[in-house]
Amino acid sequence: MVVKNRLIICTTVVGLIGGAAFPAKADSWTRGFVVSAYEYAFRYGGRPGFTRGAEIEPGVDCPHGSTIHFANSDQTRIALARQKWRSRQEIDWIIAPPGLDQVRDPAMVRVDIWDRAISYRGYKRGIETYVNPWAADDPGQPEVTSRIADGFNLDSQIGANDFVGPDGEKGIDNSLYRAWGCDAPWRGNGNAEFGLRVNDKMQSGLFTMVVRISGNQDPMNDSDATVEIGYSPDKIVKGARGSIAADYSYRIPKSDQYTKLKAKIKNGVVETEQVEHLHAPRIAWYFNQTGDANFANGIIRLNIASDGLRGTGLIGGYRNWRDLYAEATFPFNAGGQDTSHHQDHLALYFALRRNADGMYNEKTGQYDGISTAYRIKISSAFVVDADEPMDIPIKDYDLWQKNAFEAIKANTIKGIESRIPQDVPPGNIEASYPRLERRIRDLPSRDFFLTTLDRPHYPDGVGMDESGNPIDDQGNRIDKLDE
Repeated sequence: MVVKNRLIICTTVVGLIGGAAFPAKADSWTRGFVVSAYEYAFRYGGRPGFTRGAEIEPGVDCPHGSTIHFANSDQTRIALARQKWRSRQEIDWIIAPPGLDQVRDPAMVRVDIWDRAISYRGYKRGIETYVNPWAADDPGQPEVTSRIADGFNLDSQIGANDFVGPDGEKGIDNSLYRAWGCDAPWRGNGNAEFGLRVNDKMQSGLFTMVVRISGNQDPMNDSDATVEIGYSPDKIVKGARGSIAADYSYRIPKSDQYTKLKAKIKNGVVETEQVEHLHAPRIAWYFNQTGDANFANGIIRLNIASDGLRGTGLIGGYRNWRDLYAEATFPFNAGGQDTSHHQDHLALYFALRRNADGMYNEKTGQYDGISTAYRIKISSAFVVDADEPMDIPIKDYDLWQKNAFEAIKANTIKGIESRIPQDVPPGNIEASYPRLERRIRDLPSRDFFLTTLDRPHYPDGVGMDESGNPIDDQGNRIDKLDE
């Protein structure tokens, strides 16, 4: 139901003491918003009018270009040649599988073979790369060289390597942008492939995030305001033309993805206090990625339009770089993501570790966090408390994927910290298993790839296919009735 009033203002209270009036209490007010766009605060240093085919201009922020990992066979050959234990024949056959023209879908068969090969790039055979990225050589990641970035001065210092904000503020900390901002799918002038994907999935119901601002003075100028941010169980409502519908109601439960902060507002700019932990939903485009994005030393800045109907802003803080690596790498099989989208999450691992700059760990003498900023857009809504305490709903149908993701994330972090190779937990379809087994049945060189290339192995009934069905070690469903 649409409610007419966008700004809720409580009536003024006037009282008398001994027949004399005491000063009136200021009007209290509340404004609510639903987040309509949510993405990493990466800038794009290219020219908005650049139109050279489908190419993304390098831009002044990435003079070395965007990532080109696995964009062609030459790049894949370079990646495979780093493993000294691979034979020349193995590399040649991976690049150009013999008999490829005889299969039904040669392009996808080649992608799956490349996926399986690049998933094992460790110092010896049998070590899965993405779960154990520390066990492979750093293939190199183009990094941002620009001095301008969106974000916050999280440590209240101005360092030699800090960015400068677009408004001239010095000391901006956004090392995630430096490490990841040249990655091809995240680059673009508002049309980055993965940025569009995240927002499309969010607006289609994957998750909802809301913001509620309240105070006792004036919505545009208030020295004692409050900002609440968190997950909502209610799906985003869209209008007939696909835009976010205004003034619908959304609940905000006090869940693990909720934070309440003190704030000050000046001329419509909302600036919160910096808190030890700021909890909000993660950026995600699959259900298994969803969860709590915990920003250490977190802070929020919002710019509210004069009509109070919309706004833009940033959420910043330090995020555990290991969490970020896992969330980016395992929404589905990592090697397939890299071959399809010209990324290399192995390179991302080294870039994140190299640029970590917060959450100092005295035990290890290293930083566990990397400074980040997330960009948001907000649209007018009514944000109301849930009628009763509630947890974030779990989609039973996709629960196996969520459990598999959490298991591979745990193994990855364990391997990074212990430097002991960890296995791939079942259900993660890493190295395109068991999809490759099905796709290469008609490939003349099938036996070579099945016996030469590494992959995960599980006892019969423990492994799972893409739909969560139990399979044997050869990738065949074991619960399928004979027809």
